[in-house]
Amino acid sequence: MACALCTYETNKLVRIHSVRLGSLKWSLNATILLGICLVMLWNRKYQHFDQVVSSVTAKVKGVAQMHLPGQGGVVWDVADYSGPSQDKKSFLVVTNVIVTNKQKQGRCPEPPVSGRLCRHDNDCDSSTWSQHSNGIQTGSCVKFDALTRTCEVTAWCPIETKTRPPRPAVLASAENFTVLIKNNIRFPAFNFIRRNILPEMDDAYLRSCQRANDSLCPIFRLGDVVRQAGQNFSQMAVEGGVIGIQIKWDCNLDLLTRRCLPRYSFRRLDENESNKTLYPGFNFRFAKYNMVDGVEERTLYKAFGIRFDILVFGQAGKFSIIQLVVYIGSTLSYYALTTVLMDWLIETSCYSADVGQNYGEKKVESVEDGKKGVLSVSYVDQDHIRVVKMSLKRRLQDANTVAVETRREDAGHVTMAVSVLLQAQVDPRPVPDPKPDFERPSWCGCGRCTASALPQEELCCRRSEGPCISSSALFERLVLHRPLLEALLLYRDPLSPAPATRRSAATRSHSTATLRHCAYQQYVAWRFGVPPATTCPAIPRCCVGRIREEFPSPDGRYSGFTLANAAPAITTQD
Repeated sequence: MACALCTYETNKLVRIHSVRLGSLKWSLNATILLGICLVMLWNRKYQHFDQVVSSVTAKVKGVAQMHLPGQGGVVWDVADYSGPSQDKKSFLVVTNVIVTNKQKQGRCPEPPVSGRLCRHDNDCDSSTWSQHSNGIQTGSCVKFDALTRTCEVTAWCPIETKTRPPRPAVLASAENFTVLIKNNIRFPAFNFIRRNILPEMDDAYLRSCQRANDSLCPIFRLGDVVRQAGQNFSQMAVEGGVIGIQIKWDCNLDLLTRRCLPRYSFRRLDENESNKTLYPGFNFRFAKYNMVDGVEERTLYKAFGIRFDILVFGQAGKFSIIQLVVYIGSTLSYYALTTVLMDWLIETSCYSADVGQNYGEKKVESVEDGKKGVLSVSYVDQDHIRVVKMSLKRRLQDANTVAVETRREDAGHVTMAVSVLLQAQVDPRPVPDPKPDFERPSWCGCGRCTASALPQEELCCRRSEGPCISSSALFERLVLHRPLLEALLLYRDPLSPAPATRRSAATRSHSTATLRHCAYQQYVAWRFGVPPATTCPAIPRCCVGRIREEFPSPDGRYSGFTLANAAPAITTQD
């Protein structure tokens, strides 16, 4: 635990020197930075925001003359068409009515639409009321007309019988009425107060302003409001409806860009198709009472109208260093898009296969599970190195290829090989291959492999028929030449005793095993160069047998094939 607490870990970076990649990187970074700045300026992400708190009042003006059944020409002003009550953030204008005149308290038959049909008094209940009834039933079944009998009720008689409003609406001229909207707002976080009637709007301005040429005018013509909501006033006035007047405050309170003005918009809030809506429109009832010969009478009005709801919303923003820092911190992650795109470009064939492979090897260090047995195989008749997975049931010669890697030369081994070849005259022709005294396995192509009971050892130096690499003069000089191997061992361990001083049998045995292992490593460096990362090089069976003939074990025992878990240069044979 103490060691872990005293350890610092950091990421590994890979630097690629390329004009194209460098230009692409900075172009992408500049594009992302430009996008971040545009979003910041457009949405004012550098500001702290507060929501609006508002109050609204509305004042409607207009007078209209209409003809009502039983009343003739009647003039209605704001006290008549504004309805019995007003909400704080809405106002109502009556546009159509159904009038029932001279109603008095008494007993009368209910209309069949809302009443109960009957044939005898037994069909009617006494002193009961239903949801659709207009009064209290008396228990009598009386004649409504020549063909219909209904239950009698105690109610305001005569009962309202009309259900459909007049067409056209009796107060269709209400579209010329005007309304003055007064909206006061406040942003508590900034202690900022404003109203839609600006300080420069005096009485003369309000008397003459028109919305057609002044978007800040707080006086609205009702017909224009309905039209801008996408509706027809004459059609809507028949059954009524609900219109929303939206006032949006989007205020910038910074000193250099200070601006705080309302913006108005309009939309219909209720369903406007009568054939799809149950009880469409908007309606209510009210009555006007008077006394006639000491008896109270009333005139019942079923009023249809347009209710205007005033909806105020908005926000105000002011510069905040904290919000700016938070926004910058949250947008830094967008620069990872450059890395993702560049990595994808390099690792695919869109750029360069060689650069992509080299980049992948430099950036990613893979650690394979030792149990997987990932091996690399080099054939003398093929240029590339095959990567395969070891199987305990399938011979290595026939293993499926996982990947094909390009052979990478070991510069140190190449230098040593050139020095050896310069010091000795090596005949490049292969040594005559005597006919072996054993039967060649079916998987062998060179004719010098011996059979093995382990599938992972059944590997030949060739994929096709041909001479064995162990018969090459270079194999003799680079892999089996004892002075060369002893020089390599002395190079690695300068203080080891010279081979000539090793006289005991145990010492000679150890020396032979050491030379044999060094020969395995020489073969790997010669045929594999730098083996692919996370793989273990596999030495063909023919080469293993030839090395064992040259450097045998005194007791004739070998450990056989073992999977190396260390560096790839470590031998996999003994």
